Amino acid sequence: MSYLGINSAAPQEWDRLRKTHPAVEVKTTVIESDPVASPSHYNTGKVECIVAIQESMSEREFKGYLKGNSMKYLWRYDYKGKAEEDLKKARWYLDKLISVL
Repeated sequence: MSYLGINSAAPQEWDRLRKTHPAVEVKTTVIESDPVASPSHYNTGKVECIVAIQESMSEREFKGYLKGNSMKYLWRYDYKGKAEEDLKKARWYLDKLISVL
């Protein structure tokens, strides 16, 4: 049996291949995205974004960052169409600020 490439493989060749090399089952874990406490777009690497930001700043700078973000979400909550989510984000940053005091 000559093999010319993946596109020219006959169905019998695919069947033989499946028998000799069964598919590997991959178990995946689905993590629910929380748009307030843990947005998926901030968790794409090995380190969560907020942790990297904290590590890149002095304690004083990080507190200012948290205060500023809390103020930002309070400022604009009524303008984006996601008032409740923005208020929860403001609270998240405020709670984080309280936790680092």
